[in-house]
Amino acid sequence: MNENAEQIQKDVSQWEAKDGDTSGACGHSHDGAADAMRHHHRGDAICIDNVSFSYPGKGGRAAVESVTMHIPVGTRLGIVGPNGSGKSTLLRLILGLLKPTAGRISVFEFEPREACRRELIGYVPQRAEAEFDFPLSVEQVVLQGRVGRVGMFRFLSKRDHEFARQSMAEVGIESIAGEAIGDLSGGQQQRVFIARALAVEPKILILDEPTAAIDEAGQDVFARLMERIQDDYAMTTLVVSHDLRAIVAGCDQVACLNRRLHFHDAPSGLTREVLSEVFEHNLAGIE
Repeated sequence: MNENAEQIQKDVSQWEAKDGDTSGACGHSHDGAADAMRHHHRGDAICIDNVSFSYPGKGGRAAVESVTMHIPVGTRLGIVGPNGSGKSTLLRLILGLLKPTAGRISVFEFEPREACRRELIGYVPQRAEAEFDFPLSVEQVVLQGRVGRVGMFRFLSKRDHEFARQSMAEVGIESIAGEAIGDLSGGQQQRVFIARALAVEPKILILDEPTAAIDEAGQDVFARLMERIQDDYAMTTLVVSHDLRAIVAGCDQVACLNRRLHFHDAPSGLTREVLSEVFEHNLAGIE
C-alpha cells in the first residue's frame, strides 16, 4: 500500500518480466499485449489514443469519437459532460468492458482487461440498489474487494481481514463495520464502496458519479476524503460526473467530453466558450 509513482513503475516492469504471456483468462494475444506496450507512454497511467466506439444499431453514430488523452501517474482527473456525452462509455472502454471500434487504450502498458485482471484498477460504480437488498454488513461488502486477489472459492486470510479493516479506517467507517449496508445514508454507502475499491490494492481508482446521492455538505466531506486518499496512496484517480463544480474543486486536470474531447487540461484553463460547446445550454449558474 502507500506506494509512490516510482514503485508503481517498478511493479509494472516486474510484471512485464514475469508475465510476458498475457493471453490467459482474458483472451489477449501476444500481439495485442505488444501493441499496448508499444503505444504506451512511460510515466502515464492510462493512454487513450484516437479511440472511437459505436454501439450496434445506433445508425453509425459514435458514442465516443476520436478521443486522445494521456493521464500521467498520480493525476486527479475529472471527466465531465452532459448526459449521453459518452462518459460511461469511455469508462467501460478503460475497464475493458467494451472494445474500441478504432484506436487503442493501455493501462500501465497493459490492455484494459488484462489490467483489471491484475487488479490495477479499483472501480466505484454508481449507486446500485440491488446491493442494498442483500443483508450484507459493511465489512462483508468491503471484503468483496479481496475476493479477486484470493479467488472465488478460497478462504480469506487474516491479512485480507486486516486489509479490509485498514481500508475502512482510511475512509472513516470502521465504527459501523457491523451495520447493514442498506441502513446507511448515501454518503456512508459511498464510503463503503470506496473502501471496497481500495481493498483491491489498485494503482488507479475510478469513480462513476460519486456525489450523485450525497448532499452539499457530504460533497465537501467527499472532496476532503479524495484528497486524503490521493496523498496516502499516491494513486491515479478518475472521477466521472456531470457536476462541474465538484470536479473543478477536487481535480488537478479536467476533461470535457461530449462524444469528442473538447478540453483536457488544468481547471484554470476552462473557458465559458468551451463549457458552452460541451454542455450546450445556458451557463449562467456556472462560475
